[in-house]
Amino acid sequence: MQDPNEDTEWNDILRKKGILPPKEVPKDDEEEELALQQQSIVKTYESMTLEELEENEDEFSDDDEAAIEMYRQQRLAEWKATQIKNAFGELEEISGQDYVKEVNKAGDGIWVVLHLYKQGLPLCSLINQHLSILARKFPQTKFLKSISTTCIPNYPDRNLPTIFVYFEGEMKAQFIGPLVFGGMNLKVEELEWRLSESGAVKTDLEENPKKQIEDKLMSSIRSSLPSRKDDSEDED
Repeated sequence: MQDPNEDTEWNDILRKKGILPPKEVPKDDEEEELALQQQSIVKTYESMTLEELEENEDEFSDDDEAAIEMYRQQRLAEWKATQIKNAFGELEEISGQDYVKEVNKAGDGIWVVLHLYKQGLPLCSLINQHLSILARKFPQTKFLKSISTTCIPNYPDRNLPTIFVYFEGEMKAQFIGPLVFGGMNLKVEELEWRLSESGAVKTDLEENPKKQIEDKLMSSIRSSLPSRKDDSEDED
């Protein structure tokens, strides 16, 4: 007697005619086929975008709802962080009319570095160059510059350069006058460190670059001084 489950052309014809029942599929094969079908219908939520999660939320089981909601919140937080991280990246010029909007109402979680300067002052120009570099390095921080008297009427030139640091509209630090910056020897790394101490940027510098210069200077001074042995020989 012919096996009805045997793969033959005749059996295939009989199955199509309804004479033989459909061929039995082994249980393991059925489970594998079902799993493949489910994978083809919908991707796992871990690999979905926020838009895809919304489009396919009806296809998930109730057991997945809590995990999916947690995952959605995580992806949303990551998206917001990315938006903030890439929000700026340039040293922008503002006027006094822009001050409230750009500084006081900068937004939640936003650090603002504002440089008050005057054209023709070399140290102001140097700091603007440094801030342009730092703005590209730290695009999550808003870097601004403004001519001092257009931003604050009658602001004294003796206080220039001036840097104000704000977080969520509140002043967190201020650097006023040329002595604070150390004059024209100011390096971009030193300015980065000062801003990092105020919280405006997250630096990858491990220590204050100014300290390294001071340590080298002190070492040079010590090496040029006569030792105690030399002093005693001179006395003899």
